[in-house]
Amino acid sequence: MSPATAEITTTLCRQCDAEVSRLNGRYACPLCGWVNHWTEGSTVLQSAEDDPDYPGS
Repeated sequence: MSPATAEITTTLCRQCDAEVSRLNGRYACPLCGWVNHWTEGSTVLQSAEDDPDYPGS
């Protein structure tokens, strides 16, 4: 994901109702530890092979 496509999004934590802001609809609450499923994000995640630290790249 390039920095140009990153968008800060905000929601309420589904577990403790704290306001949570993260990138592209993928959330992790720092208060209670709730994390939404990665498929709920608003962008496609890069594959492991696209990662510059992937072995063999």
